Amino acid sequence: MGKGVILTYKMIVVFLGIILFMIGLFWQGFGELASLSQLNQLLLMNRQSETGFSGGPQQEIYGIMDASALWEPDMNVKETMTALEDMGTEQNRKIYKRHGAGEPFYGVSFANLKQLKKQIKKDHDLALELWKTGNIDAQTLACMVADSKQLTDQDAEAWVRDVDYYVLAGYVGDLVAQSPHARKLLDKWMKSKKEFVKQAGYTILSSLLKEDATQFSAKECKDFLKTIEDEIHDSPNRARYTMNSTVIAIGSWHPDCAAAAIETAKRIGEVDVDHGDTSCKTPDAVSYIEKTLAYQKAKAR
Repeated sequence: MGKGVILTYKMIVVFLGIILFMIGLFWQGFGELASLSQLNQLLLMNRQSETGFSGGPQQEIYGIMDASALWEPDMNVKETMTALEDMGTEQNRKIYKRHGAGEPFYGVSFANLKQLKKQIKKDHDLALELWKTGNIDAQTLACMVADSKQLTDQDAEAWVRDVDYYVLAGYVGDLVAQSPHARKLLDKWMKSKKEFVKQAGYTILSSLLKEDATQFSAKECKDFLKTIEDEIHDSPNRARYTMNSTVIAIGSWHPDCAAAAIETAKRIGEVDVDHGDTSCKTPDAVSYIEKTLAYQKAKAR
């Protein structure tokens, strides 16, 4: 074999080696990017975490599938559970567990749940059956596809009693906020000594404030602030988080209560919330309200 041919052969081998090395770097980098953005492709929902602010597995879980490939119209609860199981991943299961989720669950990303929601739209009968499974993925989907107008106060009470996971408590609260029983259950659940019931009650209030804060009078909001100030530090863990978020909601969205909310937040001081083995943090209410108001002012110009 001539020297020229040998040289060309060596150059080809080196060139192929470089290409394979670059491909390896690409896939390594891709994997790192995926792990860094786990929670970013979850459900960029109308509330970040359970109340509209920050913290929660929505920011960690990733993995989007084509839900239409697994969903067909008029699927029953058994078929829906099979679709959910196919969508679950072990990586998402680990993330759920870090956030306090208990078995059973498949580890379905919120992006996939949102896709299923679009496919199903509203199916209240299916939602009731999904809830009965006790599976967290199925119960989250149940909150997404339930018809809030058909939700009875008895079903709402039964659902919230079943909850032992803060993310699910937020979904139940958001659903009830759209129901005819919102104000009644808000008042009742906010007085509860149970962690996730109280959390769900304050989630209802935060959701209603976000929808239209003026449906509450300034006096009502200041009464809410007084109650939160008196009770927050003695309330259960996740209730504290949501009560703090409600102070932010009142200050950010009620036009006549910003100053009162800021003063309340200053008197409350730091709110200690155990977020478990996660990087989630409890927002500082004063700075959050002030930044939100500054943004609203700049946007209005």
